[in-house]
Amino acid sequence: MKKVVYVPLDDRPANLDDVILQGKAAGLQVLTPEASVIRNRMDDTGEIEGTEVVGTSGAVYGDPAGVQQFLQQHAAEADGFIISTDMLVYGGLIGSRRLRDDAGGDYPNYDPAVDGLLGTVAGLKRDYPDKPVFLLDTVMRLATTTMAEGLSIEVYNESRALTMKPRLAQTEFDAILSGYDLKPDGTPYEETVHLNKERYYNARRHKFKTNRRVLETLLRDAGIDFAAIGVDDASTQGVQANEIDWIEARIDEWLGGSGGQNPERAVILPDADGLGHVLMARMAARLHADTTTPAKPVVAVRYFGRDGAEIVNPYEYMDVHQNILRHIDIAGGTYVSDGRSPIAPPVEAADTPFELELVALTGEDVIGEAVAHIEANRAAQIPTLVVDFTRGGSAGLVVTPVLLNSPAVGSLLGYSAWNTAGNKIGMSLGMALSRFFFLRRETQERPLGLALDAHGSLLFKRFLKDYLYKSLEIGVIRTESRARTPYTNVTADQNMRIFNTPEDYDFLTQLLRTDMQTRTQELAAMPAFGIGTSSPACAIRRFGVPEGEAGPNSRDWRYAQYAAALLPETNPNFIWWRAFEITLNPEIDLERTSQGACE
Repeated sequence: MKKVVYVPLDDRPANLDDVILQGKAAGLQVLTPEASVIRNRMDDTGEIEGTEVVGTSGAVYGDPAGVQQFLQQHAAEADGFIISTDMLVYGGLIGSRRLRDDAGGDYPNYDPAVDGLLGTVAGLKRDYPDKPVFLLDTVMRLATTTMAEGLSIEVYNESRALTMKPRLAQTEFDAILSGYDLKPDGTPYEETVHLNKERYYNARRHKFKTNRRVLETLLRDAGIDFAAIGVDDASTQGVQANEIDWIEARIDEWLGGSGGQNPERAVILPDADGLGHVLMARMAARLHADTTTPAKPVVAVRYFGRDGAEIVNPYEYMDVHQNILRHIDIAGGTYVSDGRSPIAPPVEAADTPFELELVALTGEDVIGEAVAHIEANRAAQIPTLVVDFTRGGSAGLVVTPVLLNSPAVGSLLGYSAWNTAGNKIGMSLGMALSRFFFLRRETQERPLGLALDAHGSLLFKRFLKDYLYKSLEIGVIRTESRARTPYTNVTADQNMRIFNTPEDYDFLTQLLRTDMQTRTQELAAMPAFGIGTSSPACAIRRFGVPEGEAGPNSRDWRYAQYAAALLPETNPNFIWWRAFEITLNPEIDLERTSQGACE
């Protein structure tokens, strides 16, 4: 089994657990640093005056030195590397936007520690030139982090409101650094009440210098294979705009790009938590490559509802369709023309000008048509993935029950409805393409079986988390948390470790675990999985036919039935003390079945 050294953006499940499981579903062993090295947490201690919380403290960030040591220790055994520069340099995503008293010296001599840490990455490519090295870098988001080192929701709201306002257009690097506070007319913005503007701008300056260091020193000079640059929490205008334009210009100038992108070297787009997924797919493409299959499968996009070109997510600067295409670039796929599926639905798999289809749900009123199309794809053996854009940061209340009533959904290669549009796209597409690259190549029964259970567990988890938790159960937790807080000036579920008593936090944890056991069984019995029913659904076990029979034929699928679902009693948990995010690790078992049972 090929080994991938993976340094995640942080240790939230979206960036760690899910990517590890996705790698396993693609026949890859994912090596990550020890939990203590990448641990990130929000504040866990409150300063209380009467019935009010007047301050918080106790945030935890990752250990860059520990990450550096991990890379050096595992470099020889790795077949490839996926490295978050935010974790390597700053200890994670929230660490990369910590407010600063100064921004360091002038570029390039702004921070010797950064040079040493990033030099480790350059050393990997120098010592192992044939091993792929992929980087995950981010442009600092607009807002500060709530409840990290005492930053309040008032600071968050004020920082985002200020940084979304238009800035004076600048094209030179130093001018961008010095012009963060300038209106389009060149005058400064008004003073803030809660936010220390200068410390915030220092954080931006330091991070933007690191963005340049990654592009210039690692990608251009050291020959690092690829970088996915995510713009976290963005807007169509504001303090990030000059940075984005500058990075796009450097991708063109230094890396041979066009229009600010180069699918072979670097892509910048709105996302952060989905980038580990698409980079893992790109790694699967590289490590499972052979000479008998095309390097880049064609991915088509079909909308059910509004066209993605008409939709810009509130936290992004790029329309949904362009965002999908950029994610396809990162994940190792390609597309024809504008990427959209032909208007007429394919009748036979052999007639399709694409190898996978992304079904984008953007309208509730056409979910019946969407499910019929998914079922037709299943019958024609066209690999399909689904992204649900109908309900903001979680699965749609209208569309998801209809999806789960179709057994064809159990055969999806990818699905997500989690958080921003970019996150959803990255998670579903990365899941689908990494699985596709593996199935296109693998023929041995043991690795196929191990990977199949991992894929089934990840698909089940996506529905359990994105719908059963994020759309349904989270409301129960929020109501209980807010009703039980002893404090009058906070929204308790934003940090239950501080804003609820220890006894109530334990109660909420047990409530979550009890309810999610019930919801696990509810989901398992739905036709999409059919576990415990007389009609279990099926997942794709492999492409092609068994050895000794006619073939190979990648359209001739073999299947396995969903047989069992288990959610460990000690799972889930509130990993960052808030209702927004939980650990959730269901385990699904699939069993080989006769071919006719799944047709």
